[in-house]
Amino acid sequence: MAGTSVLVRGSEAVTGELGLPAWGTEDTHNPLSGTVFTDTLRGVRCVRLSVLTDETTSPERQREACDHVAGELRITFGEGAELREAVDLDVSASKTSPWERPELLRWLHNPAAYDALVFWRFDRAIRSMAHMYALANWAREHRKVLVFAEGLGGGRQVFDFRNPMDPMAELQLFMLAFAAQFEAQSISDRVSGAQAAMRRMPLRWRGSRPPYGYTPAPMPEEFGGVGFTLMPDPDAVRVIERIIRELLEGATVSAVAAGLNADDVLSPRDYWADNMGRKRGGKTGGAKGQHVVRKTFKWTPAVITRMLRSEVLIGWKLHNGKPVRDDQGNPVMCTPDPILTREEFDRIGAVLDERSIENGERSDTEALLLRVIHCDSCGGRMYLNRQESKKNQAPVYKCNHHARGDKCEAPSNVRGDWADDHVEAEFLRLVGPIRTKTVVEVPGYDPAPELNATVAEFAEHQKQQGRQRSRHAAAEWQKRADALDNRMAELESREKTEPTRVVTETGRTYADDWAAADLAGRRRMLIEAGVRLDVKRGTRGGWRTLDVRRVTFTIAGELDPAVEELAGLRTEPSATPETDPAEGARVRLAEPVGAAA
Repeated sequence: MAGTSVLVRGSEAVTGELGLPAWGTEDTHNPLSGTVFTDTLRGVRCVRLSVLTDETTSPERQREACDHVAGELRITFGEGAELREAVDLDVSASKTSPWERPELLRWLHNPAAYDALVFWRFDRAIRSMAHMYALANWAREHRKVLVFAEGLGGGRQVFDFRNPMDPMAELQLFMLAFAAQFEAQSISDRVSGAQAAMRRMPLRWRGSRPPYGYTPAPMPEEFGGVGFTLMPDPDAVRVIERIIRELLEGATVSAVAAGLNADDVLSPRDYWADNMGRKRGGKTGGAKGQHVVRKTFKWTPAVITRMLRSEVLIGWKLHNGKPVRDDQGNPVMCTPDPILTREEFDRIGAVLDERSIENGERSDTEALLLRVIHCDSCGGRMYLNRQESKKNQAPVYKCNHHARGDKCEAPSNVRGDWADDHVEAEFLRLVGPIRTKTVVEVPGYDPAPELNATVAEFAEHQKQQGRQRSRHAAAEWQKRADALDNRMAELESREKTEPTRVVTETGRTYADDWAAADLAGRRRMLIEAGVRLDVKRGTRGGWRTLDVRRVTFTIAGELDPAVEELAGLRTEPSATPETDPAEGARVRLAEPVGAAA
């Protein structure tokens, strides 16, 4: 009979009804460890690994153990293209059920192709009572055998569910599943405790994926030589330096992200995957209860901003986004060689603050004069309005007083291309020949940002005052409060270093930069130069060009002295022509810009 099993007790073999083991009460041996099969069974070798770098539970070791027990039990896995194997790597048994592991799921959906599932150990299959209950029900429904090469206690364990009338296999399986779940919880508690202690160890890295810009390295002998720490990753640091350099040169965070993607620079998540020999991309958030699978992950403004605002760049350890502090309230360092100094970190933070304000006010990226053009009557900004119903009509800048909830006595509007051309011509006429300069703001050192963050952390901690019911909890609460208080006192004692400005000639002119810039770049040039165009309400009539008497073009800011100097070098036109005009010629006298209507 196919599937007949024999229970071996020393030299005696006892076979029960239906060819299944007949277990007697007089037997003092573990019946599962003595099970062998008289006929060859078709098995599936199941391999699972939580961490790819764990050599103690490597796939090769699991295969070897499964092959050994399969040879003893007369179970085959097939060969070549007919090999029956489920390999799920980088998958946690505590967090995923057998039906959430792609390779194993493929075999669970095809039960007719085999007779037994063979695992190395219990924890390779499950670490949850609920998951084992589901797996046992599945095995009983489909009459399968579950084999563990090294069960709890060291010996192999075989659970034969081919007889639906025998509940013993299911009972014993549940008892062992309880032990496995208890063991998993104990391991989790021990690991959590060890990680909490390691977090407070200066320079000690506990493992897992390091922050972008760093790589794990053996602890230097000068710092004890025990365990691992973090050191700067040269390739990633070059990317961070590129990002900071472009931001300081005036690029927006969105432009920096687009440039990195265009140059195929790996994002932090894909960079780590490459280093670990894994596939790029993976799951990311989608609608509630859903996931989006991406082949690769791109650089985004959010990724860059989050990375540059993280204190990890100055070497601080973080836990749940907050600094890890010692008993004195000082931040615990994760590396002896931080990527940025405090001054550099604060400097790029100031740049990001400035960019975020600017980006928050931009609502129409197609308008050259956004934040430049204003209504002369109410002083409010004008916005480009495209009338979809009139496709042949040019866009118009209009006073937006209704959206602001303001009242405007004489709201103005002007054709968009006329206003754009006028501002471009006036801007290049006044500042085009002026040479551009790169101005770098060096904020120096200000303890205020860290002090404010520590004060906020202290205020949040104070909310828990009096909620501790034990003396130990109260003591730990007070210990944390004292540490934060010490840190605030130390920061208050530090002196502030005033910011400085470094001005460098670029060798280019505003006209050169204008010609090379795109729409967003030109708009940024106008805003940084302090350009403003005020528009008065127009008069009725069939105007074919801009009535310059309606507009007032001004430049306010650091370019004023250069504009005045350039204007003084221009030769004033003579009021009387040196020669008589040619016969039939006409002269048009241009009115000053901003003349009243």
